[in-house]
Amino acid sequence: MFFKTTEWRIVIRVVLLLVTLCAESFCLVKSWYLAAALLAPVIIYLVVDFFNFHREAQEELSQFVEAIHYRDFSRNFDVKHAPVDIQPLRKGFNEINSTFKVISKEKETQYQYLQKILELVDTGILSYKHNDGEVVWMNETLKRMLYLPYLKTIHSLSKRDEDLYNQVISLKPGESKIATAHTEKKSFKVLLSATGFQTDGVKFTLIAFQNVDEALDETESKAWQKLLSVMTHEIMNSIAPISSLADTLKNRLDDSVSDLNNSEGSVDDLKLGIDTIKRRSEGLLKFAETYRNLNKITTLNLKKVYVRDLFENLNTLMEPTLDKKNIDMEIVLKDPSLAVEADVTLVEQVLINLVVNSIDAVKDREDARIVLTAEVSNNKKIIIKVGDNGPGMSEEVLDKIFIPFFSTKKSGSGIGLSLCKQIMMLHHGNIHAQSIEGQGTTFLLQF
Repeated sequence: MFFKTTEWRIVIRVVLLLVTLCAESFCLVKSWYLAAALLAPVIIYLVVDFFNFHREAQEELSQFVEAIHYRDFSRNFDVKHAPVDIQPLRKGFNEINSTFKVISKEKETQYQYLQKILELVDTGILSYKHNDGEVVWMNETLKRMLYLPYLKTIHSLSKRDEDLYNQVISLKPGESKIATAHTEKKSFKVLLSATGFQTDGVKFTLIAFQNVDEALDETESKAWQKLLSVMTHEIMNSIAPISSLADTLKNRLDDSVSDLNNSEGSVDDLKLGIDTIKRRSEGLLKFAETYRNLNKITTLNLKKVYVRDLFENLNTLMEPTLDKKNIDMEIVLKDPSLAVEADVTLVEQVLINLVVNSIDAVKDREDARIVLTAEVSNNKKIIIKVGDNGPGMSEEVLDKIFIPFFSTKKSGSGIGLSLCKQIMMLHHGNIHAQSIEGQGTTFLLQF
């Protein structure tokens, strides 16, 4: 509406100027020089007025364009004190500025909303330019996940984790793959997903990093549980009749021994053979019953328990053994109020298993030491650590220690750490180990 008013003012000026020019021309043709002289100042005034109107409009437009260029939508054009001819123009500019301000505010709100959503998700997200690898954006989840406070280019990742960098670079838009991320504290599996997009002629690659360690652990645990269930069932069904039959044969042999000729020791050999069969059968039954324990824990009795109480109870229980073997157990707890929601009995069993393993690892060292610590991680989860200065483990062994039946001890059953892992998973937490050969091992329980 305001611009239509301005257009009419321009039309009126043009018409007036055209009329006066025609009248001036007519007077000159008719030789009416006095009338022509009187019209001359009017023409000059109309030309100057039209020029000033155009110049002022041009200046106003230049200021408006400058405000738009610098996104200065807060600027307000003074309408009240402006010339009458410029007032409609300024009103129009103010309306456009208000509209841009609303649009800009909506976009800013959407951007902030999107930023908050991306910061809250558990998936790490990274975006970089395809041509030079410059990292445009990475969310806080990824920084915490990879312990990377800053990443200038995607190529800088090779200095931190070359294997992960190669996996990321080789990933094509639309592809997904599972890779291993390595940090100073641990290694874990991540699901990498890539997508590509283009803006203003610049190509970008967006990579999503999802920690799938817990999901894989849960799947693996369920698979082992099914295997153990089937295996123990089949073993017990097959061995129980053999044990019973061996016991029956032994009794029949004892009843008939007076009627048999044992001059060459054949009866004694039969007794020994039957005893061996019975003993090994009972051993296998006991073996199967032991591994069946892996499937027995299904529910938790959760309650709030202070970590200091867990450590005190553990120290009281293990102190006689530690003193006997001359092993020093150190407890480091900076925050005595640290507490977890857990099944006390099961968590204590986990800690006992880990300390017993540590005792076995350091028993031959003169400076044998076990350290219990607890802290809150960057992602606000409570971590309990059981560390020792034993011989440590190789990466190959480290990858297998939570697999049922696997043990580095000659008399080990391979059930202890598997049971610890299942208990931690029931707590919706996890357990993993860090070890350096020749320096020691640390188990981390994350709640």
